[in-house]
This record gives sequence, C-alpha cells and structure tokens, in this order.
Amino acid sequence: ILSIDADAKTVKGLKEGYRTAISYLAPSNASGVMNTCPSASKGCRAACLYGAGRAKFTPSIPKARINKTKFFHSDPVGYGQQLYKELKAHQKSSARKGLTPTVRLNGTSDIAWEDFILEETGKNVFESFPDLQFYDYTKIPNRKLGNIQNYDDTFSYSGVKEYQPMVEKAIKNNKRIAVVFRSKDNQPRTFMGMDCVNGDDTDVRPYDKQGVVVTLYAKGKARKDTSGFVVDN
Repeated sequence: ILSIDADAKTVKGLKEGYRTAISYLAPSNASGVMNTCPSASKGCRAACLYGAGRAKFTPSIPKARINKTKFFHSDPVGYGQQLYKELKAHQKSSARKGLTPTVRLNGTSDIAWEDFILEETGKNVFESFPDLQFYDYTKIPNRKLGNIQNYDDTFSYSGVKEYQPMVEKAIKNNKRIAVVFRSKDNQPRTFMGMDCVNGDDTDVRPYDKQGVVVTLYAKGKARKDTSGFVVDN
C-alpha cells in the first residue's frame, strides 16, 4: 500500500531527516469503482500527475494503483489491516535509520482519512498513530479534523471561477495554499497578498508555516493546462 524511498517527490525530505511513506491510489474516477477526489476541479483532474514520471512508461504502475483502489473499495477492513502493518513497519525501519517517519496517504487521491476507522484500534488512522506525522494536499475545504494534531493539510489552489469561494475560505482561515505555476523560473515572492515559499525543495509540508503560498512548478500534462489550475508566471 505504501511506497517508501521510491519516488523523486518524497525522497527530497531525506536531506532534512524526514522519511515519507506515500500511498498512490487511482485518482478521481480512474479506478472505475469510486471517486477518490470528490472536490477536484476539471483542471486538477486533467493535469493530475497520475500518469507522469515512471507511470507514463510503465503500464504496471497505474494498474497497481487501480488495483489498490479496488482493494480499498471492496475490502476496507482488509485494506486497513494491511495499512496498519505497513505504518508500524515504517515507524520501526525509520527509527533504525535515525530518521523521522512521515506519511502522505493521498499521493494521487483526496480521501478524508479522518473518517477511516482501523479495526485494530477502533480509531481513525491518525488517532491510531499519534506519534506519526501525517500530511496531504487537499481540495476538500471543510475537513472535520476536530482535535487531531498529527495531520497537516495544504489547500490546493485552482483559478477556476466556480472554485473561488473555496479559495477565499482557505485564505480567510489562514490556510497554507499550494499553487502550481507554469514555469520553474521567475516564481513570485507573493501571490494573492500572501508570502510564497518554494514547494519543490521538499515535499514535507507540515513544517512550513500557515498562511503562505507554496509555489510548485507545472510538470507533465500540467504544462499544457489552460483551465486555471496552472498559473502563468
């Protein structure tokens, strides 16, 4: 279920002492059995990195992500049991390496994991592992996290007109907002009146402050996006 030290996105955190386990499911309706990105904009779906990188040239990778999504949909208890084992193993192996374990469950999905209960503990996945730092990017504006302290979410921007109320709500709530820019060069120092931080240096967002824009540059299909998901710079 989890991928560790296997992609360019998360290994950047190793230089800072963080080892991230990430889960890649099939995004949106790609699995044919469920929608894993209920609040995704049209541009987000079109520019999704699901088919980028090694997945673009290795058909077994998207197939595996579809199979994992079908497993999650058809047998959530079994999926949770496997996830529990892998999270435990991630903690132990990271400790042996002298690294701080972090977890990103939505590598290419946007599931509200606070609603996913593990049979082993009777609690949601975050509450089941209070010593683990979880994080994600999300387009869901109304996450019900309650008193959960070990989950950090970065709101994902879109310039699509109908999406602006969600963006405005995120700004009002002083959320950290990820924005994808067309070019790697000349990325802005401020955007929407907020200071910008470079999001491509490392994927580990929980240690960025809130109320800033995380700048990312367009990759793969996103370079050709014209929906408003990618911002020209």
